[in-house]
Amino acid sequence: MFLLATVTLCCSALAGAVALFEQAAWPAPAKQRAETVAIDGATPTPVRVVGAPFEPNLNPRER
Repeated sequence: MFLLATVTLCCSALAGAVALFEQAAWPAPAKQRAETVAIDGATPTPVRVVGAPFEPNLNPRER
């Protein structure tokens, strides 16, 4: 139990130190914007179906 607690604390300290240095290395972005490209949801992407179509087993007693 002592070994588990020691490893957990060491890993947490290491992850925290990396997170602090990672934030300081990069400047914060001024503002994040969503892309203005419209997505056309009306035209589905064609897919290839291999094998038999899936049919859910509604009655488990029948196979």
